[in-house]
Amino acid sequence: MTHIQPAFDGPEMIAAAPAKTRRIVDDFEAWVDEVTPYYIAAADTGTTFTIDEVARKHRLPDPPCPKAQWGALPGRLQNAGIIRHHSGGTSVRAGHSMVHVWIGVPAHQREAVAAARREARQKARAARGAAA
Repeated sequence: MTHIQPAFDGPEMIAAAPAKTRRIVDDFEAWVDEVTPYYIAAADTGTTFTIDEVARKHRLPDPPCPKAQWGALPGRLQNAGIIRHHSGGTSVRAGHSMVHVWIGVPAHQREAVAAARREARQKARAARGAAA
């Protein structure tokens, strides 16, 4: 059996363009500091949003480990009293899987919400410690 190499001439054998990827920030804390203002601005609008919608709209960079660390951001924003859970929705990034839909906490209530979340976490830790 003879193998014949095809001719690679002209536009027939053009390689596909590489997929566009977002910039990846090397330091997680630096990434949080960079993207947080965009989520504060989204919270200030008073409309609902997903984490992915804001990231795509503003072309935000990815964290050092995108598959694992995007999920930490909403928790930080909740603990800071910036956002609260509103409902569920779908995300393009998550393959149209269900994701949380967030809404902003009014600016004048953020510190009170953050303090209440801190207190609730402390009580939960104390309860776990007492149970152990």
